Amino acid sequence: MALLQVNAYSNVLEMEISMNVLLPQTTHKKIGTQTQGLTEDVPILYLLHGMGGNHSVWERRSSIERYVSTYQMAVVMPSTDLGFYTDTTYDMNYWTFLSEELPQLIHELFPQITQKREKTFAAGLSMGGYGALKLGLRKPEMFAAVASLSGALIMNNVDALLATRKAAYWEGIFGPLDQIKGSANDPLTMVEELNADKAEVPRFFLACGTEDFLYPASQYMAAKLAEKDWDVTFEEGPGEHNWVFWDQWIQRVLEWMFKGN
Repeated sequence: MALLQVNAYSNVLEMEISMNVLLPQTTHKKIGTQTQGLTEDVPILYLLHGMGGNHSVWERRSSIERYVSTYQMAVVMPSTDLGFYTDTTYDMNYWTFLSEELPQLIHELFPQITQKREKTFAAGLSMGGYGALKLGLRKPEMFAAVASLSGALIMNNVDALLATRKAAYWEGIFGPLDQIKGSANDPLTMVEELNADKAEVPRFFLACGTEDFLYPASQYMAAKLAEKDWDVTFEEGPGEHNWVFWDQWIQRVLEWMFKGN
């Protein structure tokens, strides 16, 4: 695998953005991992960071590069600051950047990466789990499967939000806190508003550690998705809200994404 550090301009955000990109590469090593690199129609995984992270954190805290080499896929890890993958009230349109501009930018810079839905995936942890689920629910025509690890998936619990950050932060992202429920940024509302044919809905994978404070949220969201008769997998295991859990379970996510392939 090749690791590229990309700095580019976002017309949506009107600022320079950073992302790390893993690309398949043919290698012949006496010591290490030998790989056969794809040069066209390369599957892609958009891998999203959580609060406090950035474009480098998956590379620094997990062995994602080694794990994906088996699957011959590209991995795009963008930095979206603390914007919660949302078009914020403070005029930073992180959602539009992630869901519209970033795919266009990737295909412009890396033409060997696929544009096929069946080879396009998203995953993330915590805040990134919210972002990945949002991609699956708001852009089902783009993604074959999405995965949330320890996702922040229930956004209408004001007390829980305020236990994490001050009201000013959340209001900057979503607007008045009493208006999150039922809004376009409420995952439960996204579930209810997605009325596509079952074949047009991505597969969903949710996992969370049983000692994680977000465990009930993942359980509840998995149940709501399953009520729609979609393809939903919920798994759990011992673990807290940390990289020990995420490094282990991203391996399971990759295995799940490529099942049957």
